[in-house]
Amino acid sequence: MELLTDRGERPEDPQPANIRGVTGVLLINTPLKRGVNESGRPLRKFVNQRSIFSWLILFQTSLFVLHAPGQAAKEYDRRAACLYKLVDFVDWPPQAFPDAQSPFVIGVLGADPFGKTLDEMVQNEVVKNRKVVVQRYASVADIKSCHILFISQSEDKRLEEVLLALKGKNILTVGDTENFAVRGGVLRFRTERNTLRLRINLEAAKAANLTMSSKLLHIADLVGATGDGR
Repeated sequence: MELLTDRGERPEDPQPANIRGVTGVLLINTPLKRGVNESGRPLRKFVNQRSIFSWLILFQTSLFVLHAPGQAAKEYDRRAACLYKLVDFVDWPPQAFPDAQSPFVIGVLGADPFGKTLDEMVQNEVVKNRKVVVQRYASVADIKSCHILFISQSEDKRLEEVLLALKGKNILTVGDTENFAVRGGVLRFRTERNTLRLRINLEAAKAANLTMSSKLLHIADLVGATGDGR
């Protein structure tokens, strides 16, 4: 399964999106730097405009959550929005779903930092012809069917044990603890200069049999065989 491309498609220029009557528009004055390496493959390092570009792609459809009038967005509201939008940028293998009616499950393992935000965000939502539900787990042993799993900071001391228990499952593991991706998680959230950034472990994604959109890889810091190893 190809990990580094999205069906061979070149990322399109994103267009403003309208979600629930709120239009998100973000202007970029400087184009992204493009190029190829010695093997002819596209470079995956870009100038700092990448962080702005990430907001345009991932969050233009979530601005109704991130920018409530007169209020600063709470950090975990922002991360909840990103967690939900990941559904649009990742493909799961058919065996990840028991049957055609199985819901798409976003799980939270350990102490829940999102409160009601995540539940309200996915209420009555259908993605890829599947209802989206949120489940919470006190222990990794409680996880039956899950597709995106946020591993809370409360599980940091047990992270390696948790990831080992999930080995071989088609689960996109997400966290925000230090070195989460380097330690074997698939995707880490981190905040830099008030901007939410992503770090992806390519080998962990491949081991989970997940296909990631080139648009997602385009804006992330990469860890693994073809990443920068940070």
